[in-house]
Amino acid sequence: MAKNYYETLGVSRDATPEEIKKSYRKLARKYHPDVSKEPDAEAQMQALNIAYDTLSDTEKKAEYDQQLDYPQGFSGFGQGAQGSAGFDGGSFYQQGQGADFSGFEDLFGRFGAGFGGANHQYQRQTHRFRGEDQHARIEVDIEVAYHGSTQNLTLQIPTLNAYGEAEVQRKTLQVKIPKGMKEGQQIRLNGQGQAGINGGENGDLYLEIHYKNTPQMHVEGADVYLTVDVAPWEAALGQKIEVQTPSGRVSVNIPKNSKTGQQLRLKDKGIPNKTPGHLYLMINLVLPEAQTEAQHSAYEALAQAFSSFQPRR
Repeated sequence: MAKNYYETLGVSRDATPEEIKKSYRKLARKYHPDVSKEPDAEAQMQALNIAYDTLSDTEKKAEYDQQLDYPQGFSGFGQGAQGSAGFDGGSFYQQGQGADFSGFEDLFGRFGAGFGGANHQYQRQTHRFRGEDQHARIEVDIEVAYHGSTQNLTLQIPTLNAYGEAEVQRKTLQVKIPKGMKEGQQIRLNGQGQAGINGGENGDLYLEIHYKNTPQMHVEGADVYLTVDVAPWEAALGQKIEVQTPSGRVSVNIPKNSKTGQQLRLKDKGIPNKTPGHLYLMINLVLPEAQTEAQHSAYEALAQAFSSFQPRR
């Protein structure tokens, strides 16, 4: 039994337009005469083109589905007075509702070539399809968000080869990353996606920017969080300290009696986006080791001065 168009494309009758298109593209890569090693590649490609031309068109698909549902009525009409089950086109469609189907010839005529008319001719059709867009995630240093950078990136991107087989493609690209990119934003590289079919244009490559987190610093959107080590007396006395940030050194006044985990917000000092983020300094108290007699004495004096302090209360 000859395949119907759904079987030719390897899809079910309830397949979505996207699934039909995807299956056609995969098979077209396998059977395209320019690359295929199959002995019947040209015939297969012609069959694929005809099937896709029908199933990708809403009206043609509906009429073709009707042909599949009522094969006896259609074959009887196409053969003249007798069909495979003894019906002619007119009598078959007059069953049930008793409606007037005198316009059946017009309906049949709208099928065009490829739907069983006596003088139909299949013509090879060439469909050009744009290649699929591809997506990749890259990680760069947080400093790139503040200053921008041009980098050579080697990417491993899953794709389909000319025979429709899955493979990993390596690409080395020179990419300009502008400053101000927020975490998760994308850069579009025109024409660097999957190759088109039958001369169609290439898809695009989208690079999603992520920043490398470190124990001291991480990014959330356009906000940057930086852990700052602070001495006990700096926190207790509220002293001014110098902090190295991705945009350079800044002077910061530590509030008196600051505690570990407390945050200081430096407005608009995060990623310099159109809407700048903020820089959050997260205080981390660091205790110095007592290594000399004088340092031991200093801790003893501290213990006496804070004799009422209960750290485990």
